[in-house]
Amino acid sequence: MLEKLTFKGGIHPYDGKDLSKSKPIRVYEPKGDLVYPLSQHIGAPAKPVVAKGDRVLQGQLIAEAGGFVSAPIYASVSGTVKAIEPRRVVTGEKVNSIVIENDNKYEEVEYTPHPDYESMTREEVVGLIQAAGIVGMGGAGFPTHVKVSPKEPEKIDYVIANCAECEPYLTSDYRRMMEEPEKLVEGLKVYLKLFPNAQAILAVEDNKPDCIEKLKALVVNEGKITVKALKTKYPQGAERQLIYAVTKRKINSTMLPADAGCVVNNVDTIVAVRNAVLLGRPLMERIVTITGDAINDPCNFKIRIGTSYSELIEAAGGFNCEPEKVICGGPMMGFAMFEFDSPSTKTSTAILAFKEDVVSKSKHTSCINCGKCVEVCPGRVVPSKLADCVEHNDKEAFVKLNGMECCECGCCSFICPAKRDLTQEIKSMRKMVLADRKKK
Repeated sequence: MLEKLTFKGGIHPYDGKDLSKSKPIRVYEPKGDLVYPLSQHIGAPAKPVVAKGDRVLQGQLIAEAGGFVSAPIYASVSGTVKAIEPRRVVTGEKVNSIVIENDNKYEEVEYTPHPDYESMTREEVVGLIQAAGIVGMGGAGFPTHVKVSPKEPEKIDYVIANCAECEPYLTSDYRRMMEEPEKLVEGLKVYLKLFPNAQAILAVEDNKPDCIEKLKALVVNEGKITVKALKTKYPQGAERQLIYAVTKRKINSTMLPADAGCVVNNVDTIVAVRNAVLLGRPLMERIVTITGDAINDPCNFKIRIGTSYSELIEAAGGFNCEPEKVICGGPMMGFAMFEFDSPSTKTSTAILAFKEDVVSKSKHTSCINCGKCVEVCPGRVVPSKLADCVEHNDKEAFVKLNGMECCECGCCSFICPAKRDLTQEIKSMRKMVLADRKKK
C-alpha cells in the first residue's frame, strides 16, 4: 500500500465528482464562430499575424507571442478571419480577439513530428514547447516554456505531475488519466529529457485508486517515474502544498518551485507538451468539465479552444432549471459568470451550474474568534486578522502578518461559521500590495 502524503491544514468539501467521473470524454465540434482572445496567458498579449478576410487552416499560427513571457495562438479550425476586435471574455472584460468563421472542413497544416526528440538538444525541445503556445492549463496560464527554463536546470530534482484534481466537481484530469494514461507518461518522459537529474512523480489523490493502479502498471519498468498517493484533501493540488506533500520542501510567495528543485505541471499541460514534441501539434484543444446539479447531462468534453461556453452548456443538455449560480472553474477558486456567450481558452477548466446559490444566501455575522480559519489555512496565516487589516485598509499590518503568503484557496471562507468573505477581502488587499510594489 502506498503512503498517503499531505500537508497541514485544508478542508474536505463535498466533491461532486460522481456527477461526471464515470462518463467517457466526448468530442465536441463547434457550431458557431470561434473566438481567440489574445490574452490567454500570464504575460504580454499575443500579436495577430492574420488580417480580416484571410483564410486559415487548423493548426495555423494566427497570433505570435508578444514577448518571452507570452505565448502564440493557433487556429483550432479552418475558416475565414471574420474580425479582429474586442470581445467579452468570461471575466467580463473586453479583450482584443481574433474571430474565425468555421468552414467545417477542418483542413490542417502539415505537422512535423519529433519522435527522435531524445537526440535533440535541450534548447531545441524547449523551442518546440514555446512554439506550440503551451501554457499552464490548470487555470494559471503561465507560459510553459518559461517554467521549464530555470537558470540551473541541472539542479531540478523532481518533476511533479499534478494529478490531484482537488477542486470539487472537476473530473477532466481523472478522465484523461483513465482514458489516455500513456500520453501522460510519454509527456513526463519529455520533461525528464529537459531535466536529466530529476525523478518524475505522478502525484494522485487517493480518491482515484483506479488511476493510481493504472499509472503504476504503466511505469512499473520506468526507473525514473514513480506514483505517489496523496491524502484526499483540498487544496492538495495547490503548487506549494503539493511540493511539500511530495518532497517535504517548502516554498513561499517570493520563491518559485525551481528554487526548491521542483517543476510542477498539471495533467493537460503535460499531455500538450507530449503532443507538441512527439507529434509537432500546437495547443489547439483541451478537456473541459460541464457539471453541477443544474446541468441535465454532466460530462467532460474534448473541445477546440475558442468554442463558446454557451454551446458547451447546450451540448451537456442545457439547464434543468434556471441556475442561481454559474461558475467558471472550480467552486473554490473559480468565479461567477453573468453571461455564457464567451469563448473557451487555453486555461478553461470547467463550467459549474447550481440550482441554489448557497453563498449569497448565507448570513454574515461577526467573528467569534473560534480559530477555525487558522486551523484549515494551508498558508499558516491568520485569515481573520488579515481580513481585519483589509477592513481598516492597513496594508503595512497586512504585510507584517504575512498576508502575501495567502494562496487564495478559499478554505477560510468555507469553514468560517460567521460566513465572512475572508478570501475575497484578502485577495483584494494582495492585489493592492502587488500594485504598489509595481509602482515602486
